[in-house]
Amino acid sequence: MKRSTKITTIIIIFFLVITSVIVARTMIGQHFQKKFGKRPPPGIIVTEVIQGQFSEKIESFGTAIPKKTQSFRIKKNELLEDLNLKEFAKKGEEIVKLKDRSIIAPFDGIVGKRGLSEDVLGSENSIIITLDNSSVIYCDLKIPENFASVIKNGLPIEAKFSGYKNKIYKGKVDGVSSRINAETRSLLTRIKIENKNFELVPGSLLEVTVNYNQRNSLSIPDTSIMLEGNKAYVYKISEDNVANKTEINFGLRNKGKVEVISGLVEGDLIVAEGLKKVRPRGKIKPIKN
Repeated sequence: MKRSTKITTIIIIFFLVITSVIVARTMIGQHFQKKFGKRPPPGIIVTEVIQGQFSEKIESFGTAIPKKTQSFRIKKNELLEDLNLKEFAKKGEEIVKLKDRSIIAPFDGIVGKRGLSEDVLGSENSIIITLDNSSVIYCDLKIPENFASVIKNGLPIEAKFSGYKNKIYKGKVDGVSSRINAETRSLLTRIKIENKNFELVPGSLLEVTVNYNQRNSLSIPDTSIMLEGNKAYVYKISEDNVANKTEINFGLRNKGKVEVISGLVEGDLIVAEGLKKVRPRGKIKPIKN
């Protein structure tokens, strides 16, 4: 075979091999594209737009005051025996028997004592016995004058006490002063809390939230909102499970919920969690929360 013929044959074989490799790679790519190209839509937690209650808040603090309280001062030399007080006394029951008299409970309440030092009384022999009816707790708040137009009797309140950190005590506004204090520029407001289990202790510091301007509005989870500059968006799910990016206007936030002013209607289905997995106009597999 001539040398030119051999070179031509080698060139043809080389191109045939290259062509075969390209064809093979193309076929393999098409095979895997068919197999893996149609990935199932991601499972996304969704929720319906519902009605929820929202309110504006005034936060303050004050000292717990019992419904009734009375103190009795006695001298140790008046005692017939060592002082042994009951934890609770009923109205008309004897609290302490002394040499010449008895101390009678004027109302139901919790009995306690505290020794007063010589610095306070001028004598180390005096004892003060206290009787507190704390079935109802009051607390006086100093509300800034700019809330004077909204604060009124009957408004619901929520209170927290450090002794029970995870518990919220509910009550109401029980009284509002008729004038603003010119020195503090505040309006004295008294709240009332039913203390059936006697968990709130007189003298304790209460963190109080007064709720006003209560209303029912559309409500969505705060995890469903995307903020972009001054605008807010959610993914609204269509009937064919397509996520559409929708602009909304929102108002108040309350315990993980957000008030929707416009952009949605009650019953709309939106993405509640997993926003990073969603693409605009992309299909999803809804998982109802």
